[in-house]
Amino acid sequence: MKKIILLLFPLWMNAQIGIGTANPLADLHVGGNTSTIRIESLNAVNSPMYNNGIKPAHAFVNDSGDVTINPSVLNGTGPGGIIAPINFLLTNNNFIPDGASNRGQILNNITSATSSAGLITTVDFSSAGTALIEVKYSISVLLSKTDLNISETAFNDVSARTYKIYFCIDINDDGLSAIELSKKYGLNAQSYASDDQGILGYAYTNGHGYSTIPAGNHSLHFFAETTDGANKHTSIGFGGMQDLLRVRIYN
Repeated sequence: MKKIILLLFPLWMNAQIGIGTANPLADLHVGGNTSTIRIESLNAVNSPMYNNGIKPAHAFVNDSGDVTINPSVLNGTGPGGIIAPINFLLTNNNFIPDGASNRGQILNNITSATSSAGLITTVDFSSAGTALIEVKYSISVLLSKTDLNISETAFNDVSARTYKIYFCIDINDDGLSAIELSKKYGLNAQSYASDDQGILGYAYTNGHGYSTIPAGNHSLHFFAETTDGANKHTSIGFGGMQDLLRVRIYN
């Protein structure tokens, strides 16, 4: 008499894999409070466009569930992207030259005029693609009733002065056009009023602005303007003590 042995196998199996743990609580559970996961295809050698090896790269998940650091609209398979990690293009703790007198870039508003304007400094930068940039600046300001190129003197004329700081963006770094010069970003203004016993000291002006730029080389042009009363002399040094510039890119 022949015997028939019937083997039954489940149609599916639901197993959880544990690494460093005997009790996995997910489909893949990596245990240990110092555990890490490495995907070598995403490192700085294999993906230098999105992982520069210095700053941590953000990871994205495409519609197939694949982990990628390419934020492309083509689900991580094409070049470029519109949701790339935020990066600082540059950070400069002394972007304004201190000048021969070590009082920064000096703007004089002479007694025969009531207003004056001038360029403080220019900063070059570049972008690998079309992007939104954020520019933040902090600039020290020193005011004097005598030319700061020679000496500094406190005000004692019971009068008020105002000054403005802003920057323009030279797209493609080919010289400011009339349109580029008319767009004043990060505009900030302050006033200074003196009594008959004025003192010398540094004030600080902070500002920031945003703009969309194309790929290529560009430059920031920082300007200052000052106004005072009739027959008054105002000398202002920008960046003589401390100044900070940060340019952040959202691409």
